[in-house]
Amino acid sequence: MAGVNMSLGTEATISPDHTDVTNSSWLLNRTVPERNGSVQVTGSAVKECTQISIPTEVYLILAGISLLENLLVIIAVIKNRNLHSPMYFFICSLAISDILLSLTKAWEAVTISVISGKEHLFTHVLIKILDDIYDSLLCISFTASVFNLAAITTDRYITIFHALRYHNIMTKKRVAVIIAAIWIFCTFTGIIMISFAKYDGIVSFFFILFFITLVLILSLYIFIFLLAQVHAKQIRSLPGYRAHQRTNFKGALRLTILLGIFIVCWAPFSLHFTLYLFCPSNPYCACFICLFQVDLIFIMCHSIIDPLIYAFQNPELCNTFKKMLCCFKRHA
Repeated sequence: MAGVNMSLGTEATISPDHTDVTNSSWLLNRTVPERNGSVQVTGSAVKECTQISIPTEVYLILAGISLLENLLVIIAVIKNRNLHSPMYFFICSLAISDILLSLTKAWEAVTISVISGKEHLFTHVLIKILDDIYDSLLCISFTASVFNLAAITTDRYITIFHALRYHNIMTKKRVAVIIAAIWIFCTFTGIIMISFAKYDGIVSFFFILFFITLVLILSLYIFIFLLAQVHAKQIRSLPGYRAHQRTNFKGALRLTILLGIFIVCWAPFSLHFTLYLFCPSNPYCACFICLFQVDLIFIMCHSIIDPLIYAFQNPELCNTFKKMLCCFKRHA
């Protein structure tokens, strides 16, 4: 909640002049105060950077769309027993993390708008607690989204390359354990990350964990794509190649789009994290770090795109949506 100039890891301070919701929450603010006793970036250096103002309405609109889409996915999977499979359980877990991310950011923006200019009505302790709660929830949703994406990618890899053993590998009990482990670990990590954010070791651990997971996702998708190209070459030598050509092209195009969207939406946040750790005192790095809210907008957009990629393209799920819509019209 940097809109009220909150600083994680230091004593809370409130500045009535800072009412811009576009200031970042945890990663930006910690570049201004001291970190482990060494000043990273001066306040004047940050002020010279170009600020991008994002209205609260933008967060509310994105959060509303994300909530609607992801709730539809969760309800459809619950209602249709044909969708009670490991992949859709992971998709539901991803939908929950996307909802948590979008609603947390939207509610934080609303809270900042309410508090701005009225800081004297709230105690420092209350604002610090709210700040930590929002930041922890954002951190939990970040890590949960990435880990759920990694689980979905791994599930697809097993589906393609270990099809005969898939049901032995991905049992419902094992999937439930994986999803529970993801949320327990992400909750623990998010709380620790915010509670001890002033320590370099904690931030470095989060950074390494985050990038290892991203590299795993990218590596699996690239491997799937390359192997799909090898299979496509083998199919070209078979009779009836023309009949399969369009299907292969669609599959390759869909995988390329999926990978491209993932990179575009998560690259700004990844770069933000990298610059924060390796060059926080550089004025150019500091200016990019000031655009943290823009990075969040990209990730919120990805939470809207996730259902379109992983859920709405499935015929079974689309039929469930149609039935739900018909039932809603009848009741209306």
